[in-house]
Amino acid sequence: MSECCDSKTNENSCCSANSPRLVLSCSGGSNVGQIANSAAMELDRQGKAQMYCLIGVAAHIGGMVDSAKAANGIIAIDGCQVACTKVALDHLQIPYVQHIVVTDLEIKKNHLFEWTDDQVNKVVSVIQS
Repeated sequence: MSECCDSKTNENSCCSANSPRLVLSCSGGSNVGQIANSAAMELDRQGKAQMYCLIGVAAHIGGMVDSAKAANGIIAIDGCQVACTKVALDHLQIPYVQHIVVTDLEIKKNHLFEWTDDQVNKVVSVIQS
């Protein structure tokens, strides 16, 4: 039995019809990775999606994979075209309803770890409600 669900009682909400919408994001070693992560946190704050642990899913942690598969839609946010979030979800055959790449929004990638609230808000604004 997984950490996520008791298939007999369906006690954990992650596997019920009330499963949350999840957002999984890059948090890579660049400004755009951090923008993706900040956008995911903002979506969580706004109640549009629950931020979830991409590395736990990518590491094949059973309960986390089960929760992601049971989600009521996943938003995947990547910093750049390497698309680690998308690749991890595709590898595990976990569908997503939306995929955003920060660099596709005319935000240049750099390794200065500097970004603005406007850049984060630009990413958040393209998320479908």
